[in-house]
Amino acid sequence: MCGRFTQQRPTAELAELFQAEPLVDDPGGHYNLAPTDEAAVVVERGDRRAVSAYRWGLIPSWADDPRIASRLFNARAETVATSGMFRDSFRRRRCIVPVDGFYEWRRDAGRRVPFLVTRADGRPLALAGLWSGWRDPVAELTIRTFTIVTTTQNELMAGIHDRMPVVLAPEAWDLWLDPEVGDVGELHGLLRPAPSEPLRLVEVRPLVNNVRNDGPELIVPAGEA
Repeated sequence: MCGRFTQQRPTAELAELFQAEPLVDDPGGHYNLAPTDEAAVVVERGDRRAVSAYRWGLIPSWADDPRIASRLFNARAETVATSGMFRDSFRRRRCIVPVDGFYEWRRDAGRRVPFLVTRADGRPLALAGLWSGWRDPVAELTIRTFTIVTTTQNELMAGIHDRMPVVLAPEAWDLWLDPEVGDVGELHGLLRPAPSEPLRLVEVRPLVNNVRNDGPELIVPAGEA
């Protein structure tokens, strides 16, 4: 699964990296983003690619109760094309969630030991996401939300967790974002575990276990001052 991540870069830098227009001005510096938080996503609508801020936790457009988002912060790759919760977004509303790293926990003698996964070269990870727009009938505004697609773990994650987010290679970005691409087989072929080699896994201090904590100290390797 994927339940926490970091977005340390400003949205202006993300827009440059993904050749997108920045529609939100955020300085970055987020080290403990969690479901229900707003986060930067890359979306493509028509011929316009942009970095926007959407809320984490998908609310399908047909939902009666927005609280459904609390359990839709991840979507399983194996069923994303058939699940009533996700299939419309999978076909027409895909996004990239750019992160500097994501956290995962290992159970160890009753303790939750946190680990941070990043790229070894320091570049951001492009996580496969889906988005939706939900009309709030009370506030009379549209709330845009997203979920992160997960798949089985790779060798690096073995022993930590049996799931991990789908990390898209740069050559897959255009295909994934293009709303005109609706071939389920072609899209599903992108939803496989990332190779272990470009990634780095490090144990971090348990500060990240508390969602209220935020700051660069959360990504300091365990045992370091």
